[in-house]
Amino acid sequence: MRRVTWLFGLALAAAPAAAQLPAGVDSMLHRLYASREFSPDRFGPARWIEGGAAYTTVEPSEAVPGGWDIVRYATATGARSILVPARAMTPPGAAAPLDFDDYQWSPDQRLLLLFTNTRKVWRTNTRGDYWVLDRATGALKRLGGDAPASSLMYAKFSPPGDRVAYVRQGDIYVERLSDGAITRVTSGADSLHVNGMSDWVYEEEFGLRDGFRWSPDGARIAFWHFDMTGVNTFYLINDTDSLYPRITPIQYPKAGTTNSAVTAGVVSAAGGPVTWLQIPGDPRNDYLPAMQWAGPNDLLVQRINRPQNADRVFLANAATGAATPMFTDQDSAWVDLGGDVTWLGSGKEFLWTSERDGWRHVYRVSRDGKSVALVTRGNSDVMEGGVEAVDEAGGWLYFDASPENATRRYLFRTRLNGSGTAERLTPASQPGRHFYDVSPDARWAIHTWSSFDRVPVTELVRLPSHQAVRTLVANDRLRAAVAPFVATPGEFFRVALPDSATVDAWMIRPRDFDSTKTYPVLTYIYGEPAGQTVLDQWFGNQRIWYQTIADQGYVVLSVDTRGTPAPKGRAWRKVVYGAVGVLSSREEADAIRVLTRSRRYLDASRVGVWGWSGGGTNTLNAMFRYPNVFSVGMSVAPVPDQRLYDTIYQERYMNTPQANPEGYARGSAINFAEGLKGHLLLMHGSGDDNVHYQGSERLLNRLIALDKPVDFMDYPNRTHCICEGAGTTLYVYSTLTRYLLRNLPAGPRER
Repeated sequence: MRRVTWLFGLALAAAPAAAQLPAGVDSMLHRLYASREFSPDRFGPARWIEGGAAYTTVEPSEAVPGGWDIVRYATATGARSILVPARAMTPPGAAAPLDFDDYQWSPDQRLLLLFTNTRKVWRTNTRGDYWVLDRATGALKRLGGDAPASSLMYAKFSPPGDRVAYVRQGDIYVERLSDGAITRVTSGADSLHVNGMSDWVYEEEFGLRDGFRWSPDGARIAFWHFDMTGVNTFYLINDTDSLYPRITPIQYPKAGTTNSAVTAGVVSAAGGPVTWLQIPGDPRNDYLPAMQWAGPNDLLVQRINRPQNADRVFLANAATGAATPMFTDQDSAWVDLGGDVTWLGSGKEFLWTSERDGWRHVYRVSRDGKSVALVTRGNSDVMEGGVEAVDEAGGWLYFDASPENATRRYLFRTRLNGSGTAERLTPASQPGRHFYDVSPDARWAIHTWSSFDRVPVTELVRLPSHQAVRTLVANDRLRAAVAPFVATPGEFFRVALPDSATVDAWMIRPRDFDSTKTYPVLTYIYGEPAGQTVLDQWFGNQRIWYQTIADQGYVVLSVDTRGTPAPKGRAWRKVVYGAVGVLSSREEADAIRVLTRSRRYLDASRVGVWGWSGGGTNTLNAMFRYPNVFSVGMSVAPVPDQRLYDTIYQERYMNTPQANPEGYARGSAINFAEGLKGHLLLMHGSGDDNVHYQGSERLLNRLIALDKPVDFMDYPNRTHCICEGAGTTLYVYSTLTRYLLRNLPAGPRER
């Protein structure tokens, strides 16, 4: 017991001085996390205009130091012209142009909407000021009338371009650009009721932030309404920024508790009564994650039930609110939300992504839902979010896949009618992961390519030939800077496990590696349905940090166990349903056992594990359940008890605690804490609105009761990224590195 209490003080006060980092390592960490030496060059934000004949991007202004020009490039020729110079974005009386985070064009490109003075709302900067520039007259005007600074959200032009709608303090406003007249089109917003935006859990788990949609003719607005009454309040406590603690309340539904009641309405852009959509189901116990216009008078609305195993699609009449069922996608585990659909045939059909045949495929669904036809075929997956473009005139669907290697991502195309064989467009000479921003006419794409040891390059390519037309970002400076660290390439391989699964893995060795000796192992884990770690792409500073660790005398590796969202079919991904945390840690331990037996240079007596968020959780699972495999663990921002996480994420994979109490008990690391034998570092930000600090506090109480030593590092008021405040990121990685060196002896040993 005394050791636990003393270590708390050590972690908070004395740890940095207790074991100084080697000078070379400390210097390297400062280069990585206290400088921009390894930052990539900037491109964009880019916007396609004129149907793909041109695009705009943002470049430093030569005429106005510190300012930015918006520049137009002709796609085919590369002809450059400054469309909006920095000086045109300087407000009257101001000494400098606006420093904008983002921009959007009106449909005719006459008007430019600038997003400035932004503020973070939970995860991203979604609140700020908006300005409209009239390129014809040069007039630059701030929107919102008397709205306080940084108080507008989600502003966007109407389709005709004559008005802008935005959210202000939970209600939707429409501002007419010709005379500045402002109309408040919704009402009743307060701390528990909002329109045109979402609550915390919809934003985090469905990615729904912007909660309103203009009709195609600009006459009406469809919007979400959230009633958070009854949702329990979680309080974040800020102990450091004032004399007395400050409290931030969040309506946060934990697994098995009450959700917001979510409804959808339609209102005239001129104001007036709301027509509420009559979507069948319980607004509080079912979800409404997606809504889009399906023509001038109808809306396509998705309703997912609380267990998230059925997605019902409705067509709702905007004038009456009446809803007609169209189509249902369901699964015995969970359905993945596909987001907005792509319409074909002037609204007669739409594209839908589903795993109904065991693989993630694209289907054509008729407007009445009676016809469902397969477009992509074979025993392989379309990548999640992998529908890149539709060339309806040419009859092609462009999509991302990687049938032979789940760590990579390539562009394919196939016939929209489902005939023939898909063809890969990404050249075979470019292994890695590729991302595309395809032009509206599907003739061009802004293409970014990287691999594990290759920094990103962005170029303009012609489709379907994939001919590179011009390089947009070469990253030559970055390539030269990282060259010493990737001189010893990372190795990708597969591991056959005792349970018959074969998992992907990567490994980084020291640059002076000697295969006749044995090395300690550090494994990086995530292991949950929300993400993969074994990806053949550039990981930025983390790749260089791993090489820095390896060069101290470690082998660093990572494994993607079953249940991660790899493109290996439905059965691979959903095998963990109802038992998240059990299989991942077992297969992680099995992979380490297989590797230390088959690769004699890996020292089975010196194995460490680390991870963040879900990876922090699985670090705990590994340390508690398999203490004879893992001797050191570093867990950052974990969920030790699954009951403490939110409804949408946790129930999607586990059902509710009421329906699956045994699954929650078996999946929660806190219930296995008595198994801890090795050295454990626990780190958490006390201001984490996502994965609450509460979980780490409960785990500490459990370890104290068990008299289990633990090192603990609290980051006051930091959120889930633990990135706020000067020096924080450097401190995080310095602490991790120091802990590893101190507790998992580095360097090769004789066999």
